[in-house]
Amino acid sequence: MKATSETTLRPRLGGHILVDQLLAQGTEHVFCVPGESYLAVLDGLHDAAIQVTVCRQEGGAAMMADAYGKLTGQPGICMVTRGPGASNAMAGVHIAMQDSTPLILFVGQIERGMREREAFQEMDYRAVFGTQAKWVTEIDQVERIPEIVSRAFHVATSGRPGPVVIALPEDMLVEVAEVADAPRYEVIENAPTAEQIQALAQHLSRARKPIAILGGTRWDQQAVDQFADFAERHDLPVAVQFRRQMLCSTAHPCFVGDVGLGSNPEVMRYIKEADLVLLVGGRMSEIASQSYTLFNIPVPAQTLVHVHPDAGELNRVYRSDLGINVSPMAFAQALAGMKPASPPAWTGERDRMRASYVAWTDPQKINHPGALQMGQVMAYLRTTLPEDAILCNGAGNYATWLHRFHAFTRYGTQLAPTSGSMGYGLPAAVGAKRIDPSKTVVCFAGDGCFMMHGQEFATAVQYGLPIIVLLIDNGMYGTIRMHQERHYPARLSATALQNPDFAAYAQAFGGHGERVETTEQFAPAFERALASGKPAILHCLLDPETISPSTTLQKIREQAQAAQS
Repeated sequence: MKATSETTLRPRLGGHILVDQLLAQGTEHVFCVPGESYLAVLDGLHDAAIQVTVCRQEGGAAMMADAYGKLTGQPGICMVTRGPGASNAMAGVHIAMQDSTPLILFVGQIERGMREREAFQEMDYRAVFGTQAKWVTEIDQVERIPEIVSRAFHVATSGRPGPVVIALPEDMLVEVAEVADAPRYEVIENAPTAEQIQALAQHLSRARKPIAILGGTRWDQQAVDQFADFAERHDLPVAVQFRRQMLCSTAHPCFVGDVGLGSNPEVMRYIKEADLVLLVGGRMSEIASQSYTLFNIPVPAQTLVHVHPDAGELNRVYRSDLGINVSPMAFAQALAGMKPASPPAWTGERDRMRASYVAWTDPQKINHPGALQMGQVMAYLRTTLPEDAILCNGAGNYATWLHRFHAFTRYGTQLAPTSGSMGYGLPAAVGAKRIDPSKTVVCFAGDGCFMMHGQEFATAVQYGLPIIVLLIDNGMYGTIRMHQERHYPARLSATALQNPDFAAYAQAFGGHGERVETTEQFAPAFERALASGKPAILHCLLDPETISPSTTLQKIREQAQAAQS
């Protein structure tokens, strides 16, 4: 019989019971914006061994919690107040859903007796978050806090991970109860069957042009290493899905590139011509699939082996020849003893694609308009940053420089939203540095992207987190301007921006700030930013014509005008 400790069965406020459940589940960090609707929880956090990070906007808090979930595989915990607070947090919940990140959002709620009167900041959380979370609930009885929090941790981490939203009625949190704490959650794993591994071996033995595409979550460094060993034994070309570069070292001889925005066209052609695709962990949704053009739907022309931790994702869009319902970690472990029956027939293809990748990602070959050459900036960062540096970004064309040219070699070094949410990079960088202050953390942000959550620079200053923000300023919403020129050439509308002096912005908050206008200025400025020991912004002025590594606005406009004439 399981014993219940005497310390557990004592009268406690609901808010304190909640905090004790977080401790019981292994929570070490909480990201929040305080609100009167959950004061009892804040009081419980006062004496708890949990690091609390007070943020400046609820969206930033949720994004920091998402960063925690991405880096650790454990649910990131975010707390916000009702109504406007919850609305602001929606952006982070949407990221966690599309990115398959474990996250639990606790939202203060009106008193139970005031429901359905449109009370102050009242919101129906099940209706609002129902399509954007794995589970949305409200705790009506103080005695059920341990049960529901335990379930939330299991739901957030099981199958395809994702967000859970829990509403906390204000009056429930100040009730007193004697309840036992729930035991710590455990992620349930299963393993591929011997028959499935044998079927995979048979598919490989018949292939002449295979490729593995890695994505999703429920990976760790061990799984990344185990799959890399499997790929090397089989000379198997390996690509990664959009913003999942950290799932295979770019230095690995089998790595051939990423499948996302601005990807190497040679990789796209290879996938279309492949006779076997081993899809591990990912969904191959719109961006990775090039708007659902790489595979025929519902039956791909390629033989498809799909490995995913959620049975609901298998055969949802693409009918697989072999579906394996396990996590990438369990799958990678099962591959440990799998050896090729004979020398692979595709070694030449792998060598060709590897050479194409190396040439495509050479930043020294890139030359574009303007005095600040981003290719040279990326070449400098490649040789300067430690291998375990964490690189963060939001959404925008500026991110192409990072995804194409940075040499990701370790798991846990990339924080980027596959949902394409602007403003993510800075909160993610703050969250990453808060979690592990020993890591070098660099945020890439466009001028439009940064201003979505630029106020979280104050959070970095408050907690003494010396992140470095490379703020790429071209005076516009660049991605939208690019599409605008393609479809409505020379008709500029709603994409121009007038920006502040971002170096002065950093200094005003108490950080380090410098303006970088030329390539020669970048390296010394970066070194001074590192040496400052402060949160830093390098305000990098990029020629507006440099819309991507591959083209300019003028070329896009001329091509569009020619097509319309």
